[in-house]
Amino acid sequence: MNDVLRAPAETKYAEELDWLESIDDAPKPFAWRLSPKMVRLFILGSERADGLDRKIDQKWFGDRNFVERSIVTLASDRGLLLIGDPGTGKSWLAELLSAAISRNSTLVVQGTAGTTEDHIKYSWNISMVIAKGQSRESMIASPIMTAMEQGVIGRFEELTRSTSDVQDALISILSEKYVSIPELDEDNVVFAQPGFSIIATANSRDRGVNDLSSALKRRFNFVRIPVVSNKRSEAEIVRFRTAELLRRHQIELELPPTLLDILLQSFADLRSAAAAAGSDDDKLESALSTAEQIGVLEDAILHSQFFGERALRAETLAGSLVGSLVRRAPEDLAILNKYWHGVVEPRSREKGGEWSEFLAGGKDAIARLS
Repeated sequence: MNDVLRAPAETKYAEELDWLESIDDAPKPFAWRLSPKMVRLFILGSERADGLDRKIDQKWFGDRNFVERSIVTLASDRGLLLIGDPGTGKSWLAELLSAAISRNSTLVVQGTAGTTEDHIKYSWNISMVIAKGQSRESMIASPIMTAMEQGVIGRFEELTRSTSDVQDALISILSEKYVSIPELDEDNVVFAQPGFSIIATANSRDRGVNDLSSALKRRFNFVRIPVVSNKRSEAEIVRFRTAELLRRHQIELELPPTLLDILLQSFADLRSAAAAAGSDDDKLESALSTAEQIGVLEDAILHSQFFGERALRAETLAGSLVGSLVRRAPEDLAILNKYWHGVVEPRSREKGGEWSEFLAGGKDAIARLS
């Protein structure tokens, strides 16, 4: 795990998954590695009432009903579609579900305008075809076909970014549960094994890019993941991800609670302003998601380590926030300038301390970009 930049969940939490599997005596659907209750426990963490001999940390922060409905869907014959705004943890939840159920979360297709039917079915090794002709040996199975053959979970990221042809090909896989290979005379059908399912994700901001057909919608159960609005839950997510970042970079740093409060409050203020805005020009282009908060904090921490005093300061956090959120000039700059003068400045007069440093750092960053 130390030799890769980012290990998949089944590798990162392998010891924990092994232990859960060793004590799991509940019924399991198909060839699942863990029972539904253990899958939920792996994702949401253990509680004292679970009576376990060890603590299982929470890995995804959200309503347990979303997790339970996702697990129940995967135990049925329907696909699972996780839909929500950017940065709401859809892909992370999909990875954790795949890791717990199949111990393999890497069978992934990334949906783009360039995704073709070959990416979800199969393609050919041209040199082998020329040398030996078309055969199962010269066929290159897609991640989805591999998931079908192994009876595990396949993942499809950003489904609405793929074209209608690709979406139509997915309909037959979800409904018929097999893929025909007309180029072959024998062994020309790949049947899905028990346990196969698909977890797809869709960005609600991409609505209208490539809308899902009613036929494809019927083959998915939808689980809508909302933006985290609870300040306590959001703080837990940011702390969890920041701790992972610090371990990865081998940085020893205590995140000051006051700076985390400033970051959370700033995003909450900016979201409120965006909700009250009358037009898109009055809103930041950023989705202001929890993931973007983590990105702002990561940028500030690394800047402090490499170019600062190693201790995270409010000025650095402000500069990181402005630099990360300004994507359009002059619109985003004007919105942040208004926020800094209309909200941060009065708050710094009232509370002083790190709010005053945050005010100064943000003003300097805005001035440099103006």
